[in-house]
Amino acid sequence: MTSPERGIESQLRNIEQTYGQSIDELVRVVEQSGLKKHPEVVAMLKERFGMAHGAAHRVSLVARERLNAQAATPAAPRDSEMAALYGHLLSVARTLGGDVAEAPKKGYVSLRRRKQFAMLQAAARCVNVGLILPGVEPRGRLEPAGNWNALFTHRVRVATPSEVDDELIGWMRDAYLRAA
Repeated sequence: MTSPERGIESQLRNIEQTYGQSIDELVRVVEQSGLKKHPEVVAMLKERFGMAHGAAHRVSLVARERLNAQAATPAAPRDSEMAALYGHLLSVARTLGGDVAEAPKKGYVSLRRRKQFAMLQAAARCVNVGLILPGVEPRGRLEPAGNWNALFTHRVRVATPSEVDDELIGWMRDAYLRAA
């Protein structure tokens, strides 16, 4: 675990202790408020719980991340094996950096940083990982995207958890870094 991740975990523990609510409870409050804009959520948390700005900011970010992940669920596969694989790939994407944003679309989830760098799309027997890697020569399972999706340069079809290996994670990280 990286130092920033440890710092965020520490901050979340401190928020729970200081304000007497679990992060899960605070996320439910945000969800039930119906507020979507970050400044509005921060203001509501500050007013309702007397939170410091930094604490309200962090809770708003966590709520947005969790609620966006829930919104992405319809694009996830129905088959439990593929759903677990899809969830694992989404978890891997989140570890690439603290600024990975998930943008649910019809039929897939776009993974963004400053700009889109990847996507996950459930299929019947695999999860398609679309990557934006201009100038990278397709090889092996790193296929050219071709007619599959014009927004991406490459596609990797992932059918089993063992295929989420260092090679795939490396390609995902490369696409992530290029999207800075």
